[in-house]
Amino acid sequence: MAMKYITDDIRISGMSEIAAPEQVHAEYPISEMAARTTHDTRNAIHEILQGEDDRLLVIIGPCSIHNPEAGLEYARHIQRMREELGKDLLLVMRVYFEKPRTTVGWKGLINDPNLDESFEINKGIRLARKLLLDVNEMGVPAGTEFLDLITPQYIADLVS
Repeated sequence: MAMKYITDDIRISGMSEIAAPEQVHAEYPISEMAARTTHDTRNAIHEILQGEDDRLLVIIGPCSIHNPEAGLEYARHIQRMREELGKDLLLVMRVYFEKPRTTVGWKGLINDPNLDESFEINKGIRLARKLLLDVNEMGVPAGTEFLDLITPQYIADLVS
């Protein structure tokens, strides 16, 4: 029986496939240095939270990343500060890619990497992973907020 009233998916104008996490990981594989940065920082955070390390954990960075080049420049500043203050502070770069509480406007690098409402999510996922890889390669750990069930599959291995 055909329904007289359409009530489902009424605002969906199109659909496109998102690359599988395995494909993106293969394109941007985690390196030895990036894995060590993430691993060691996770352990250090655990020790701080358990009171076994008396340093202060500082997660610092912009509200969200909108420009990967600017993000790398910021990471270089944090890298210098980590060297200078590392005995007292564990600095982790805040690298947020989504803006869930923004009700009007840009939704973040993953959702709209071109900042033009073209929503090239496949491009955004790759930009996010590449930036996290580059930041960790510098020895700068990254922190983020996982906001949905999909995104962590692409980047969780690079988040401290």
